[in-house]
Amino acid sequence: MNAPNQLLRILGLDPGLRRTGWGVISVEGARLTHIAHGVIAPKDSLPFSERLLVLFDQISEVVALHAPHEAAVEETFMNTNAQSALKLGHARACCLIAPARAGLSVAEYAATVVKKAVVGTGAADKTQVGFMIRRLLPTAGDTTADAADALAVAIAHAHARRARTLGRVA
Repeated sequence: MNAPNQLLRILGLDPGLRRTGWGVISVEGARLTHIAHGVIAPKDSLPFSERLLVLFDQISEVVALHAPHEAAVEETFMNTNAQSALKLGHARACCLIAPARAGLSVAEYAATVVKKAVVGTGAADKTQVGFMIRRLLPTAGDTTADAADALAVAIAHAHARRARTLGRVA
């Protein structure tokens, strides 16, 4: 575990079978800096297993390219459609396994926790999250909703990690 003011890179992931957002930030003390972000969007025409392989491989490439120290993934919300929830669970597994395979610790956060960390309320919508990402990480520019959500997951992890670290110091 890095010291409280040591530079730390965090990979945030917002799982989705059609669009998985990713974002990398660096954290030094209370300072957050945007490193990179993007969206992984496997072709819908690919068989299910190949779409999952694309997700896994591209997340692994992001990890190799940006060398994060830790990763954070948004937890799956309850879906009324069991088939959709199951498929999202498969995509989420790729988001958990790829960084873990690279030796990273992987934290998980509920969407309400992520929204509260970035916007101040767990009931925030995607527009509000995007707005706050532009304010908190101005060099990120305009982001898609998926990438903004992934950056928000990384920020939520940075805040939670800092709170745990400060709690130990006090």
